[in-house]
Amino acid sequence: MSKVNTVTKRTGSTLTLGESGATVALACGALQTGFGRTGTVDWCTTAKTSPFTATSGDGFFLNTSSGAITVTLPASPSAGDIVAFKDYANTWDTNNVTIARNGSKINGSCGCATLSTESQSVTLIYVDATKGWQDIHDSTSNVTGESFICASGGNSVATACTNYKVHTFTSSGTFTVNSGIGAKATVSYLVVAGGGAGGKDRSGGGGAGGFREGRVNTSSNPDTYSVSPLAATTGIQLSPGTFPVTVGAGGATIPAPAPASGTPVGSGTVSTFSTITSAGGGGGGSGPGPFSTGRDGGSGGGSDAYGYPSSPGNMAAGSGNTPPVSPPQGNNGGVGVYNSPNGSGRGGGGGGATAVGTGGTPGGNPGGAGATTSINATPTAYAGGGAGSTCASGAATGGAGGGGNGGSDCSAATDGTANRGGGGGGGNGGTAPNSTLGANGGSGIVIIRYKFQ
Repeated sequence: MSKVNTVTKRTGSTLTLGESGATVALACGALQTGFGRTGTVDWCTTAKTSPFTATSGDGFFLNTSSGAITVTLPASPSAGDIVAFKDYANTWDTNNVTIARNGSKINGSCGCATLSTESQSVTLIYVDATKGWQDIHDSTSNVTGESFICASGGNSVATACTNYKVHTFTSSGTFTVNSGIGAKATVSYLVVAGGGAGGKDRSGGGGAGGFREGRVNTSSNPDTYSVSPLAATTGIQLSPGTFPVTVGAGGATIPAPAPASGTPVGSGTVSTFSTITSAGGGGGGSGPGPFSTGRDGGSGGGSDAYGYPSSPGNMAAGSGNTPPVSPPQGNNGGVGVYNSPNGSGRGGGGGGATAVGTGGTPGGNPGGAGATTSINATPTAYAGGGAGSTCASGAATGGAGGGGNGGSDCSAATDGTANRGGGGGGGNGGTAPNSTLGANGGSGIVIIRYKFQ
């Protein structure tokens, strides 16, 4: 037997090995280089019925008659690697095959593929890091199917279970979706607007910023974190692109030294993401004067205790869920009470995400309670209303979820908590520094959550 290192053609550009009808075989264990692949594979004729990792150069018959299976693509593939799959029992439409990408893209997407068509056959070749595995033969349609999201923007972290990512925006920015297709490209969201400021002088607390939440609940991509009572049962399906995110500012109160009566305090501003807009919280009533009435917003501001004109009486509180959405984004503020003839009184508490602001009764006037969600993996309350003022030594407390405390004869009102959408506490008037003044509302927040693997 002759042994050679090189076989060189005599003439022309074609070298033929073997004669017509003959078989040219490589010895067992021998490696071939330089031939390239023609798009064919060696088929394993024993059908697979359980999860496995595919090997390059091989084709597999997949039998899902007893249940769905997952096939993992080769790790660290090289250009030209090839695999193929065929529906053995014509059951892929009933029990799907999931092609796990194993760190590489499939048709340029950062997501696993789903094979779900009866009698389907697919051939994949690895091209490069940009496109990953490309389908060169699909007997039915595009094999990419639904794929999870790859995105950036805000402060991104993976949750403890590692299957979800959470993007938190504490200031305005951009959420960029690089890839994601179908129901698996649906995100859960929390959008909280800025809270309203508390008023001055026997004033009402600021209403909380509007609270809007939605959780993914699709059959292919359900999420199970603990939601608030206000959560919508659907998320938002996104396509690759950029999505501006607006985080609303808290309303500003009347600065020191306090100007004359009749100057309104600021309401919070809106927060937005995709199709979702949460309204800023209404500013608290500030009197005596024409702005004693609490202002409308995501949650309404509480009214001042004086009333206008100066005759004793209760003024109207601001309305919540303005403009109206379903589920509602907030509640009404509380009504202040004026105690004649001694001129004392209590301003109404600002509304919160899950409760109205308390009226100015002797029992107290705290802000309405906010809503608690675990969208960021930690139970957190947002959108609490600011407390109204009180002519007493004890200050009323803000609603759970960042609402500011009301001012009293002995203490100043406190601001709503930043990035919680809390309303500011209402100022009262007394001997403490700046006790007449109200407090600022807290800024909002936007949180986006999705399954990424």
